[in-house]
Order: sequence, then C-alpha cells, then structure tokens
Amino acid sequence: MLTQLRPALVLMVALTAITGLAYPLAVTGIAGAVFPAKAAGSFIERNGQVVGSSLIGQNFTSAGYFHGRPSATTAADPADATKTVPAPYNASNSAGSNLGPTSAALSERVKGDLDTLKAENPGAAVPVDLVTTSGSGLDPDISPEAALFQVPRVAKARSLPEDRVRALVTSRIEGRTLGVLGEPRVNVLALNLALDDLSHP
Repeated sequence: MLTQLRPALVLMVALTAITGLAYPLAVTGIAGAVFPAKAAGSFIERNGQVVGSSLIGQNFTSAGYFHGRPSATTAADPADATKTVPAPYNASNSAGSNLGPTSAALSERVKGDLDTLKAENPGAAVPVDLVTTSGSGLDPDISPEAALFQVPRVAKARSLPEDRVRALVTSRIEGRTLGVLGEPRVNVLALNLALDDLSHP
C-alpha cells in the first residue's frame, strides 16, 4: 500500500509545484519582461493620470462622447445585499445578462435603445452592437459602423463639423489582429480622448 501511495503523493506535490507555482510565475515574468504595458493592464494615461484601460470599456453617457456597447454587469445593491443593481462596465463582476430571445425585459430594453438611437440619427440603420451586450459586459470596442452612426450626435454636441469628426473616427479604426483575427474595431476610450484633443487643441 505504501509503495503505491508514496509515488502518487510525490507526483501530486511535484505537479502542484510545477503547474501551480513554477509555470504561472514563469509566464507572468516573461509577459512582464516582453510586454510590460500589456501585462500591467494596458492602462491609458493622460497628463500623468491613469484614465482607463484599453481592455475595459467605460460608461460614457454624455451626448458629446461616443458611447460603447450596452453593458449588463451588476453590483450589489447598497440598500439590500441580497439584490443587485445595474453597474455598467463593472470589471469585478464581468458577465452577460443571460436573457434569452423570448425575454420580455430584453425586448423592452432593446426597443428603448433603438428608439433613442433612431431619434439621434433618423433614417440611418442602427448597428447591432449598439443595442446588444457582449458576453463579458466589458467590451472596450465598437464596430466602425457603430462609431460612424454616432458622428451626427457627437458633432452637434461639440459644435464641430461632421466631416471632421467622421475623419477622426476613420483614423481610429483598427484592423483585424494579424490581418485575420476578429473584426475591424474602434476603441471607445481612445476615440473619446482623441475627440477631446480635437475639441481643445
């Protein structure tokens, strides 16, 4: 019995040390050395202050800023810890809504968002990512179509020519990763920071 138990215990301890300690520490160290900014969270700084991360969206609501995708993340209700309240882009509670296509709450929310967006840009087709949440609730990017859809509202709020704002959006479009992975996208935080620079040279 001991002759069988001892090798099993030694193997368990060895694999725990290798896969649970050595490997994670090695990967973390290599990532920090090769990609220091990305390993530290891909923070974006402005005037020496961290204003966000290029990996986590923010809840922009002002008419003068581009808005990201809707976020279904929640947080504990301060008044009742057994309940939750909406907390868009809550990085400590990344999740989707889990609402299915037959959900009345989902249909109502999407219809409300569609009505708002159609009022902002009458006659234009509403891009799907402006009314659908991502699986994480933290998506920092939107499609180029979603960014261009918002140009009239942002230009009006900022008293800027639409062509100038549209050119800014076009200049911020990122292509597919390595030319094949994902879809073209626009990082909302980076776009809004560039918009601030455009409005206040």
